[in-house]
Amino acid sequence: MAQPNEMRGQLFVLRTMQFANYATMVLLVTFFPLYFASLGFSKLQIGAIYSVGPFLSIVSNVAVGLLSDRTKSLRRILTVLYIMQILALALLMPQKEFGIMAGIMAMFYLFQTPMNSMLDSVSLLAADRMNRSFPSIRMFGSLGYALCAVVFGYLLKAYGSDLTIALTLGTLGVSLVFSLIVGDFQGSLRKFEFGGLWQLLRKKETVAFFALIMLVSVSHRMNEGFLAVAMREIGADDSVIGYASLASAVSEIPMFFVLAKFGHRFRELPLLAVASFFYVVRLGLLSMADEPWMMVALQMMHAVTFAIFYITAIRCLQAILPDEYRASGQAVFAVVWSGLAGLIAGTLGGWLYDAFGLSYVFGTGSMFALVGAIGFLTVHLRSNEA
Repeated sequence: MAQPNEMRGQLFVLRTMQFANYATMVLLVTFFPLYFASLGFSKLQIGAIYSVGPFLSIVSNVAVGLLSDRTKSLRRILTVLYIMQILALALLMPQKEFGIMAGIMAMFYLFQTPMNSMLDSVSLLAADRMNRSFPSIRMFGSLGYALCAVVFGYLLKAYGSDLTIALTLGTLGVSLVFSLIVGDFQGSLRKFEFGGLWQLLRKKETVAFFALIMLVSVSHRMNEGFLAVAMREIGADDSVIGYASLASAVSEIPMFFVLAKFGHRFRELPLLAVASFFYVVRLGLLSMADEPWMMVALQMMHAVTFAIFYITAIRCLQAILPDEYRASGQAVFAVVWSGLAGLIAGTLGGWLYDAFGLSYVFGTGSMFALVGAIGFLTVHLRSNEA
């Protein structure tokens, strides 16, 4: 049966917002460091700017998630988040001094870090309402990341790094416009009760889920945070490093198609164990790779690591928490996935890099994933026995 025009329109809105959100992400992750470098900032200064994100994400994700569920105003909160990001970048554009720019970037990250979890929240609620799969919406984010990595790369090469902020304002402007017309998918949900959320989060099953997610997330963040450093160390130039980023983004798109069609046929915990095991293989092979092309090829494993792990973890979270706690649950997931795991991976990985070298960083990441794989499998087997 065909969907009503309104539902088809909302599907387009959500897919466009995912596309624009990850177009913004590719600018922040790949091209903003180059922009700061063009202003003469040192690697230490650039690292200091980027270290603010994981700290602020812990506070901002939880605050925004709780506010969204309590007020049932996720649409308006998305709009406010986009407006504040645009304001921060408008203030950043004329600046050249490190101290001022670092302060403005902290303000920007305060409103940017909740975006992925809040956009996933509204996409999950909409997918349920429209009887669609979440991967069929989320994969447009991967498409946006992959396409814009190429397009923005050419534009910035042609016109210079000064265009970076203008491009980011453009992607955020698109997101803002569509946030004004996204549907209200929270309005019909039951009343939010903080006590009910706390009771769900303190259950043994929920604590075990988030603990295992964090272990595997550390592995993921070690790959993400130290890959470019490793590639530069063995002689790769920036274009080859860009190919590695593109390979990972492109590889996950077909897997999202597969998960949208067939993912529901498989139980969550075994799938999480399988994805975690592939992280063991991916990080283990990275620890032994000594040619740039090997590292580029290994990023194709993003399809069987991140794509399977992330989508399946979201499915598992849906089963644990009811819809009235959707934004709060996604916020806690984001804190674990990005904030805590990012801090552990950055701190531990940096120490291992200085003390023993990059092979030990990736080897340790592989061990984190192995413990996670065993944990997911153990929880699955115990749940079958119960």
